[in-house]
Amino acid sequence: MSPHATRGFTLIEVLVALVIVAIALGAGIKAAGALTHNAERLAEVSAAQWCAENLLTELRLTHQFPDIGESPFSCEQLGRSYDGKLKVSPTPNPNFRRVDAAVANDQGQPVLSLSTIMGKL
Repeated sequence: MSPHATRGFTLIEVLVALVIVAIALGAGIKAAGALTHNAERLAEVSAAQWCAENLLTELRLTHQFPDIGESPFSCEQLGRSYDGKLKVSPTPNPNFRRVDAAVANDQGQPVLSLSTIMGKL
């Protein structure tokens, strides 16, 4: 072994290793952020779906044939407020009506739309 040979890593090797670690950490942070966003979106869509389903179930339980037209509604689920529009449309068969419940978040952005068919009793 020559007197000038030393053991250890060169500066370039250390810098390359740091770049690799930084890229891996950046990718991990981006993936964690995407998972957090997806979890928040799932909670929002689930709560909006509960609002729409509750409204449509309430209509069924009243045993009344809904009138054609639009009407606003609002509800609160999981501490969030949701506004929506209930739209009742005619169908080719006069004994049935199409009912659409469109739900938006508190910023007015559409979150979910559910549709069903209701018949005369």
